[in-house]
Amino acid sequence: MSDLSDKATKRQDYRAPDYRVKSVDLHIDLDPQNTIVRARLDIHPKAQSPTALILNGGAQTLEAISIDGLALGPGDYRLSDGELIIPHPPTKAFMLEMTTRINPSANTALSGLYISSNTFCTQCEAEGFRHITFFPDRPDVLATYTVTLVADAATYPVLLSNGNRTATGQGPDGKHWATWHDPYPKPCYLFALVAGRLAEVRDQFKTMSGREVALSIWVEPGSEDKCTYAMDALKRSMAWDEQVFGLEYDLDVFNIVAVSDFNFGAMENKSLNIFNAKYILASPQTATDADFAGIEAVVAHEYFHNWTGNRVTCRGWFQLSLKEGLTVFRDQEFSADQRGRALKRINDMRALRARQFPEDAGPLAHAVRPDSYLEISNFYTATIYEKGAEIIRMMSQILGRNGFLAGHKLYIERHDGTAATIEDFVAAMSDANGVDLSAFWHWYQEAGTPTVKVSTQYDPRDLSFELTLEQSTPPTPGQPDKSPKPIPIMIGLIGQDGSELAIDGPATAKTLLLSKARDVFRFENIPAAPRLSFNRTYTSPIKVETAASADDLLFLMAYDTDPCARYEAGQQAGLGLMLDQLSGARAIDEDKFIEALGRILDDQSLDPAYMAEAVILPGERYIADQMIVARPAEIYTIRERLRARIGTALSEKWLDHYARHTTNQPFSPDAASAGRRAIRNTALSYLCAGDQAQGSAMAMVHYQSADNMTDRLAALNCLSRMDVPERAQALDDFLDRFKDDTLVVDKWFMIQATSPLPHTFDTVIALTRHPLFNIRNPNKVRSLIGAFASGNPARFHAADGAGYAFLTDWVIELDGINPQTAARMIEPLTQWRRVEPGLADQMRAGLSRILARPGLSKDSFEIATKAL
Repeated sequence: MSDLSDKATKRQDYRAPDYRVKSVDLHIDLDPQNTIVRARLDIHPKAQSPTALILNGGAQTLEAISIDGLALGPGDYRLSDGELIIPHPPTKAFMLEMTTRINPSANTALSGLYISSNTFCTQCEAEGFRHITFFPDRPDVLATYTVTLVADAATYPVLLSNGNRTATGQGPDGKHWATWHDPYPKPCYLFALVAGRLAEVRDQFKTMSGREVALSIWVEPGSEDKCTYAMDALKRSMAWDEQVFGLEYDLDVFNIVAVSDFNFGAMENKSLNIFNAKYILASPQTATDADFAGIEAVVAHEYFHNWTGNRVTCRGWFQLSLKEGLTVFRDQEFSADQRGRALKRINDMRALRARQFPEDAGPLAHAVRPDSYLEISNFYTATIYEKGAEIIRMMSQILGRNGFLAGHKLYIERHDGTAATIEDFVAAMSDANGVDLSAFWHWYQEAGTPTVKVSTQYDPRDLSFELTLEQSTPPTPGQPDKSPKPIPIMIGLIGQDGSELAIDGPATAKTLLLSKARDVFRFENIPAAPRLSFNRTYTSPIKVETAASADDLLFLMAYDTDPCARYEAGQQAGLGLMLDQLSGARAIDEDKFIEALGRILDDQSLDPAYMAEAVILPGERYIADQMIVARPAEIYTIRERLRARIGTALSEKWLDHYARHTTNQPFSPDAASAGRRAIRNTALSYLCAGDQAQGSAMAMVHYQSADNMTDRLAALNCLSRMDVPERAQALDDFLDRFKDDTLVVDKWFMIQATSPLPHTFDTVIALTRHPLFNIRNPNKVRSLIGAFASGNPARFHAADGAGYAFLTDWVIELDGINPQTAARMIEPLTQWRRVEPGLADQMRAGLSRILARPGLSKDSFEIATKAL
């Protein structure tokens, strides 16, 4: 295995920049093959005897360069390995001017300036600006920007950049121009421009100080009617940030642009957010309830970055979680207020287990604040984002809501307009509350998911209940030894009659802080042996080892008053049942588990959305993650058999819920309506699993009568899992209806890629040759190749290794087109240590073949090397 240490960027090597760029003036004459960029940088040395000036650059031709109006000769600068070096710059402030030439149409990596559907757009985070012009491309160089865009007026009538538009005009040869000025200093990764033929959807927002902000969403003509929900989400986000955090938007305009080709979900460029179209465009006929919720969350996330990311940015990429973890926490809190706190918390924890826990347990494990990286694009991970948010959530749990808000306010006041660090954030939280949070550094510095072992003892003689907690974190690459971490854990005690017991005065819930390797907590005056409700609200992102019996779990499924703990009891009972069956044990009675699910369906007090979540079995990957050696085919078989039994045994209840939640009301994306659709579609899924003949006919009627994409796709998903004539009929009809909507076509690809039927692999191969599939579009790659590899373990892990070879071939091809997308596709192969030996050998062979590709990108090289 190659040694990456001598090639990596290391946090310990950080040094402040030798030069400050006070302002940037860009004049960009846009042309698909021949864009001319004239840059004027006001540069200020930070020392009397400055070092050489080194600017990053790539994929461009330098045509002219001067300092203070004097052209530089060949001996005054040199180009070397992606850098422009000026060995002897002036010792006082100077103006550096450069003219470069770039070819956006050749930019398939979608980093820097590129073209999507005949529209110029940019993606500069993390290191894309260097592909537009030479610049000290690092987050701690902040400057104000004035940008003049010039383009053909007929082809590119809309010209957008950061800040406020200050001037427009007509030029020669049918061209026009627009000048934009952003008064707030920002790092170059927040620079953005868009130029094209776009339709505008307008609205406005009045801030808490009474200012009117013009809001615009720009989309391809014909998509204007799909922007209503995104615009509403933006306005709700702006109001919520004022009400909760006291943060007001600071410019006169806020623009969002939706593009078809984008490596990420969206980008928070100051005042000009660029979005993957899937997180903007939605109508009842084209978007599911999950899509609406995703749009709401992503729009909020990018808007919230205006303060936590833009006004206060990160000093370096090692501090990435400073902006991303904090902003994820903020968008999670927003969504919790919009859609229900318990349901949001369950969804977040399930996503954490699906993505971040495996990351923490695998060869790519890294700290929330890593010590090194080879390619920074590889560190836009669940660890940086979601685990980073969980650390902040634990702090807020300890400080309380008011204490957290006070710390956040102090953080903004101290660091507005600067590039800050995670240390700065923790210090603000500590100082605002007069507490020492330094122990949280173990969370930031160490990879791995802590396991908390729980043991209990009740003494009937003195009516005491003793809770012993022990924490440990397994070794991860480069970190064999782990320290105890502060772990807040909310608990409750439930009596034998299902009532909550008082454990802290009149309180029935208490948050404990486990800060040592082992600690004992004692509770007095407990009248009888209680059942322990543990880690309520998912207080901490931990794994739990408990001696809770099957009866305990089934009891908590029925009586726990905390929705998260009740859901967790059901998940652990279902997980234990299936793991028992995989190992041949019978510790959990299947009939009793199904009876417990039936009691949930009978509980009229439950919100339908919560009920729909509570009766879903743990997923195949989560089951595999609990096994020392996973057997994907067996996991699928056992889970499907259990689903069929649940469908049959509870058929009357499923039919009742299906009928009860059928409504003739017009579609609404609100949480209550989405909940009714969720339980109805869950019922349909179980009925199909229990009786395919009856279920397929029912699903087909459901499909044909659907007036919204949520119901239509739910029915199509049921049919896609069954080898019945209605399957092909529905798939053909779906494509015929939506072949002109590229985002809905992505759903068509994904439904087929995740089907567990035996012929799915052949179908996926055929779909890669479909005229609507495009390897250059990241959404298409994720919806077909990514969905098959990550979302279909039964077929991807086929014994002949064909799935692994298929993924390897596509990664190799993608690496030469879009390295960031290619690197993300490798992840399923990195789990080779978790599967049975015959499969593991073939996965390793795929990784080796990727590494053997001539000219392999740093993105893919880093992932494949670490995986091996």
